[in-house]
Amino acid sequence: MPIILDHQLREYIPHNVVEFPITYFHDELADLPDWGGPLHWHPDFEIATAECKVLDYQVGEQHILLEAGDSIFVNGNMLHRIKQLSDDVPDPMPNIVFSGTLVAPETSTIYQKYIHPIVQCDSLPFIVFRYKDCSHREINGLIKDIYRKMNEKKSCYELAIQRNINRIFEYISCNFTELPKVQTPRIQITNQIRLQKMLTYIYENYAGTVTLEDIAKAANISRSEAGRCFRTYMGCSPIDALIRYRLQIAHRLLSEKTLSLQEISFACGFNSVNYFRRQFKKTYGYTPSQCFGLGK
Repeated sequence: MPIILDHQLREYIPHNVVEFPITYFHDELADLPDWGGPLHWHPDFEIATAECKVLDYQVGEQHILLEAGDSIFVNGNMLHRIKQLSDDVPDPMPNIVFSGTLVAPETSTIYQKYIHPIVQCDSLPFIVFRYKDCSHREINGLIKDIYRKMNEKKSCYELAIQRNINRIFEYISCNFTELPKVQTPRIQITNQIRLQKMLTYIYENYAGTVTLEDIAKAANISRSEAGRCFRTYMGCSPIDALIRYRLQIAHRLLSEKTLSLQEISFACGFNSVNYFRRQFKKTYGYTPSQCFGLGK
């Protein structure tokens, strides 16, 4: 299933929040251009696992390398994205996104005592469970079991999954003071908000004419400050981020095979089909026609 974002970069998670607020994903990287997803966020927790490849999991400004068997727990409302570093075949990258209400209702003592402190802890944006760390063996086993049960959905699977999630939160709560914390300076929080505003502008206006000044104005900052913000979080300039997003949209439209190259080019903000072809090939290593067999 592709990553679907709203205008605030918040990912749409299709689970039923009332009945059983957890969703299982796998093979998402195979549907993403260059096997990397966009920066986004959601209010739910996320757990993802590198199954056989090395993954670069970005949370805020930090990049965490996940090797085969490693898992990561990401706190709610954190800007994050994933990219596979090797380029042969995509990692299945099983992952779950779930609400803390899977454990207990928000108004309950259990939630307020054990879940709420984690949600509110800005210094705990993520926890990494290493495959080679013996102390993480039980947690990694619980995570793997959740994936299996979510995939098979046998009788009473919900009870088993809730039990495993409870045990993961029990581990986090019991080891809360010892878990590595990240002290996030106020400027980082400010820059994340700025980036959200600028990316939102790009995602809403990519089809039209967009300048560096337009992007910077969305966050009420200078062009040079906008450039520093994008380089810090995305490793590129604002205009490069704009082109990258236009190409991601174009890649999806090409796969649908309903529009011509010229129509896709203009729909994605490229005023020249030749320029679109050059940028596409520069990014993906092949032309649009070579990839999907479309005519001129």
